[in-house]
Amino acid sequence: MTGLLRLGVNIDHVATIRNARGGDHPDPVRAAEIVTAAGGDGITAHLREDRRHIRDSDLQRIQAATDLPLNLEMAASEEMLAIALAHRPHAACIVPERREERTTEGGLDAAGLHNQLQPIVTRLLDADIRVSLFVEPEARQIEAAMRLGAPVVELHTGAYAHATGEARARELARIADAAALAVKNGIEPHAGHGLTFDNVQPVAAIPQLAELNIGHYLVGEAIFIGLDAAIRRMRTLMDAAR
Repeated sequence: MTGLLRLGVNIDHVATIRNARGGDHPDPVRAAEIVTAAGGDGITAHLREDRRHIRDSDLQRIQAATDLPLNLEMAASEEMLAIALAHRPHAACIVPERREERTTEGGLDAAGLHNQLQPIVTRLLDADIRVSLFVEPEARQIEAAMRLGAPVVELHTGAYAHATGEARARELARIADAAALAVKNGIEPHAGHGLTFDNVQPVAAIPQLAELNIGHYLVGEAIFIGLDAAIRRMRTLMDAAR
């Protein structure tokens, strides 16, 4: 798999800033519109069970404001399944979720949670929602995605992002190997978590990857250079790596 690497922009933390003061500003819908204008390929939003950033009402507003595909990150729960079925996003990425965590801290154990995940994956697929599993870059998790029938995996790049030197090289190799294994078995590999201007290019250069999802860093850079400029710079770096 070669060619354009898609950039999905996670706008959760625009909503985090809004919720810190209450009210309606800054509006994540405006962020979605900027993503569209800046050349992003998709919008990612995580509706957490505690609603700490994206709210239920944001989803329909985001879908109405842009033609970009919405990737809804969600826990594997009946509540989130019902919301996904009601809103029919382009894709649903099932992620692990613990209320006490600040952000998603690792990949979903798709292998260990097969029986819990199977009915949720099946119902999403039956509704023509593209299912992605956010997993560690491990053969065991890719094989679990195959058994579950998930068409997409998103490889957790947090360990790579936080490593240095030889450890980072090993983590990059794990991501590359997992992406190759996924493609070999008919699964489209995406990647994300902790990616920045400084570390994105080695990941973007992995030819099998079809999409990167990046959020917190871009929203943070937006404070200094604007969201449009941050997205355009990330897009340029990704394209140059290909």
